[in-house]
Amino acid sequence: MTENVYWNELAITKRHRQKLHGHKSLILWLTGLSGSGKSTIANSLEQKLHEQGVSTYLLDGDHLRHGLNNDLGFSPEDRRENIRRVGETAKLFVDSGIVVIATFVSPYRNDRQLVRALVQPDEFLEIFIKCSLETCEHRDPKGLYKKARRDEIREFTGISSPYEEPENPELLVESERFSPTECSEQIMTYLKTKSILDLT
Repeated sequence: MTENVYWNELAITKRHRQKLHGHKSLILWLTGLSGSGKSTIANSLEQKLHEQGVSTYLLDGDHLRHGLNNDLGFSPEDRRENIRRVGETAKLFVDSGIVVIATFVSPYRNDRQLVRALVQPDEFLEIFIKCSLETCEHRDPKGLYKKARRDEIREFTGISSPYEEPENPELLVESERFSPTECSEQIMTYLKTKSILDLT
């Protein structure tokens, strides 16, 4: 597939771009069940980072399925391709010096690991937005669980398709116990404590 395709070395590198932005670049990967609060937490997190002068971009699962991934369904194969494309996109953002906030159910551990392997070891943080299926189904903000229970949606994660919880995430956030603002603050505290970004 890559025959006759060559990589050109460029004068401006990731380090140059990071210096321009004033911080390192990495992927903050929020994974969890539908309804766990990933998108709401990510939106709050991006606002907090923006206030700190951090250059960010939020990659949201639903948004990408309206464009880049609108040709994909929800079979295991399509889910893997969805995450593969997202991973490659996020890698480009990291190379550009941006902090990427990615919010995807991403139910398979292997797929998340493949994204991790695309970047340097310190450029991928897996953040597990932990919330019970019962609570997510009770919230059901998009009405998807009701449709899944009526068999109107097939291969729905948590109902008719599995979700493989992260075994060793960098951070576990319990969105069942804390508000979205509190959850995003926990992530900010982690980033500060670990000196991952130069935050005040």
